[in-house]
Amino acid sequence: MPFNLLKYGLSPEYPVEVDLPAPKELKPSYDVVIIGGGGHGLATAYYLSKYHGITNIAVLEKGYLGGGNTARNTAVIRSNYLTSEGVKFYAESVKMFQGLSNEFDFNIMYSERGQLTLAHNDATVRSFRQRAEVNKHFGGRTEMIDRQQIRELVPSLNLDPGHLPVLAGLWHIDGGTARHDAVAWGYAKQAAKRGVEIHQLTEVQELVIENGAITAVKTNRGTIQCGCAVQAVAGMSSQMMKKAGIRSPIQTFPLQAMVTQPFKPFLDPLVSSSALHCYVQQTSRGEVVFGGGSDPYPLFNTRSTLDLKESLLAHAIEMFPFLANAKLMRQWAGITDMTPDYSPIMGLSPVKNYYLDAGWGTWGFKATPICGKTIAELVASGGKVPELIRPFALERFSTFQQVNEMDATAASH
Repeated sequence: MPFNLLKYGLSPEYPVEVDLPAPKELKPSYDVVIIGGGGHGLATAYYLSKYHGITNIAVLEKGYLGGGNTARNTAVIRSNYLTSEGVKFYAESVKMFQGLSNEFDFNIMYSERGQLTLAHNDATVRSFRQRAEVNKHFGGRTEMIDRQQIRELVPSLNLDPGHLPVLAGLWHIDGGTARHDAVAWGYAKQAAKRGVEIHQLTEVQELVIENGAITAVKTNRGTIQCGCAVQAVAGMSSQMMKKAGIRSPIQTFPLQAMVTQPFKPFLDPLVSSSALHCYVQQTSRGEVVFGGGSDPYPLFNTRSTLDLKESLLAHAIEMFPFLANAKLMRQWAGITDMTPDYSPIMGLSPVKNYYLDAGWGTWGFKATPICGKTIAELVASGGKVPELIRPFALERFSTFQQVNEMDATAASH
């Protein structure tokens, strides 16, 4: 151990500062109340305080910071979507992720590793060509690659897994990962420095709506008045919208993942296959993470199941047969708020001054920076919707203007 590190650790002045101020009592009123202390809620508070000078903000989290879906996702970052609206939106988020460590002066462990999505039939190959062209048009680094290029990129991948041989691949150079808790705490620390109040163990029990506008929020710690409120509660979005009296198209499904013992490095990019309903990545510590599609039944539950484990691992072993003898360390689940078109809901709601950040399904983490920035612009402007998120309005479901991303989100979240 380096002497300076030991000296620092044993110093009576360590730690130099705490990450967050000591908990405070709730004030009677706030300009902005943000419901949800995950990545999106904290990012919105940070950008409101940094770029718009709004600091009389309360972030209300019923558990602990970043302990919901922010903690349960597999931290994939990418922008290789199918629609022009999706590609432009997520591409901005990828750019912002690349600079977050410097902005926070806090290492979020961002790693641009690339993402390889496998095509097992001619229809998927045609779809991938379209996605590659859409991505290139909007500045994304995505291209089609053949079997030989795949073999060079991932030597350990089985290109002929039984009934589903690999025909080609979609190589997304901009794909990467970041440490999800580092992102959440980076935003929390910077927002708190600017005067934002972050209240953990504070559950919103009721929304007070008068004359069509939100005026107050009732919590387990008392009632607080608010000028406006932002809903950023991920898997509980439909339940919170119900409290606001808003009809929601969202259904909630469990999503599971699991991780193995550490291995020597063998896999740099994230590898996914929608036909096998599986994606595989290796962490910086050598562990192998497996994930797949959501469970097939609506449920508010974070329990892991044996049937998912068996089916998912069978497909993962088809891709990487040598993992058959790996020891599984953990399995966990989150709850995903899925929309019919597999795109989020952002912007205005039927309730005045109540703004929506919902419907993120399995793709919410990768949008954390750009969602926080655009929702902050929406709040600060008093309801003027930024152009980048206009296509994701709630009203698109009643005007038949869906942004269909189902083919782009089948397995690699």
